[in-house]
Amino acid sequence: MSAAIASLVSYGSDSDSENESESNTSVEKVNPVDPDATAHLKPLQSENSMSLAVLNSAPEVAVKEAVETGIHLDPALKEVTYNPTYETMFAPEFGPTNPFKSQQMAAPRNMLSGYAEPAHVNDFMFEQQRRTFSSYGYALDPSVDTHESSSNTYIGAVEEAEKHKGLTVFESGLKKSQKRKKVKGGDAGEIDNYLGPWAKYADEKDVAKPTEDEQKELDEITAKRQKKGRNEEDAPSEEKTILHVKDMYDYQGRSYLHVPQDVGINLRSVDTPDKCYLPKKQIHVWSGHTKGVSAIRLFPNSGHLLLSCSMDCKIKLWEVYGERRCLRTFIGHSKAVRDICFNNTGTQFLSAAYDRYIKLWDSETGQCISHFTNRKVPYCVKFNPDEDKQNLLVAGMSDKKIVQWDIRTGEVVQEYDRHLGAVNTITFVDENRRFVSTSDDKSLRVWEWDIPVDFKYIAEPSMHSMPAVTLSPNGKWLACQSMDNQILIFGAQNRFRLNKKKVFKGHMVAGYACQVDFSPDMSYVVSGDADGKLNIWDWKTTKLYHRIKAHDKVCISALWHPHETSKVITCGWDGQIKLWD
Repeated sequence: MSAAIASLVSYGSDSDSENESESNTSVEKVNPVDPDATAHLKPLQSENSMSLAVLNSAPEVAVKEAVETGIHLDPALKEVTYNPTYETMFAPEFGPTNPFKSQQMAAPRNMLSGYAEPAHVNDFMFEQQRRTFSSYGYALDPSVDTHESSSNTYIGAVEEAEKHKGLTVFESGLKKSQKRKKVKGGDAGEIDNYLGPWAKYADEKDVAKPTEDEQKELDEITAKRQKKGRNEEDAPSEEKTILHVKDMYDYQGRSYLHVPQDVGINLRSVDTPDKCYLPKKQIHVWSGHTKGVSAIRLFPNSGHLLLSCSMDCKIKLWEVYGERRCLRTFIGHSKAVRDICFNNTGTQFLSAAYDRYIKLWDSETGQCISHFTNRKVPYCVKFNPDEDKQNLLVAGMSDKKIVQWDIRTGEVVQEYDRHLGAVNTITFVDENRRFVSTSDDKSLRVWEWDIPVDFKYIAEPSMHSMPAVTLSPNGKWLACQSMDNQILIFGAQNRFRLNKKKVFKGHMVAGYACQVDFSPDMSYVVSGDADGKLNIWDWKTTKLYHRIKAHDKVCISALWHPHETSKVITCGWDGQIKLWD
């Protein structure tokens, strides 16, 4: 019997393998965990007074609460069908946390930006208080429960609220004013004297004549207006010129327009350099303008002189070679000068300014030959490049027209009026038989010379305004500075198609008409940008090769010298013109 009990006890012990080998060991060797735990297996001791405490009638059992058997709530749940306890409701969430969620993403949210508690405010009440606050500057204090407190408390302009007695936007405090009295209309029976609803008001005046004071004021206003009108039609501001060099002519009697032959390069040749290189460093700064420079133009063919116009209303002529002096200043505009253009020989040039005048100057003497205006601001001006049409000029105006003047008579001979916005550029193409214009209406139009109807109109929904356009040296392409920070290339021969393969990007020009230029061998494209940088792209691959910090403000124009392999001239709104090589 005792052996059987011993084996049972050993069955309850930890290691089974040992028990099998030592099954016949005595009970004393077994080290039971607790005598009470095995009390029911031992024989009862035959004693007179048997203690009942030996039997554990309520042994420790794992309680239900200790084992996690509670119902867990889904944290995303909105509605529960029973009453969970506070602990269940706000117990920590189980399971591993998502390590990839940011703190903001892990937080409970019921809308994109976070967790919005539902507020118990009627939509109408909210709108009423919001509008009252934006109109009158006060609103009911939302933190005070109006049901509990008898007096209303306001936030914002409290004095106003008291003055208006807390009226909201939707309540008009004004009582209806008295109705205007009408003249009594007689009896409806008498047809002739009956006025009925057509009766006049008692205080109605038949004639609206200004009183004496009003008449005085009106006279003053009309007088002022007439004066103003007269002012506008004043003569253009007087022209003068300053020569900055000592002698106008050299020992042979040649003026500065004579092309120099001692600069180490043949400026009279018609050939372009074979291979062009990237400019690396700044070699000269022409400073003399007190405000931003708006445009620069090189002397036609030779490029030995540089003409610049500026927002200080002046135009200056500079040497490109030799001492690089300022030769002459032309003063004659009363507002900023917007554009300049040489004629084919360089003996004369045009200037267009915001004072609404286009002026024709003599490059050598500095004299103003004539001026043209149609009371609108000219944005761009060009001579017709044909040798036999050098007396004709076209100007793109702020009133959406392109106006053509004859210099000899000073009269408008043609108007091209098809654009829907101010005209920004005019570029002659196709052996000067046609010209391309761009405008603020985001379109590009092509015109036959002297025919005021555009024969080609290019406008895509995706196109932006193109305020600067340059023809390539070989005459095949138009480079257009687009306001979506890219330079677009259009074919300049018959089709005027956008060349989708050639788009030059990587610079910031939005809002500025930065002039683009090509290297003479067509291997590079250069342009300034809004940060004052000079950007140089490769024509073949459209890669941005080089970027130089050229100016402190906008670099508005970049010109590649037509006879040089790597000389680029830039000008900026910091008033400086720089030469790079």
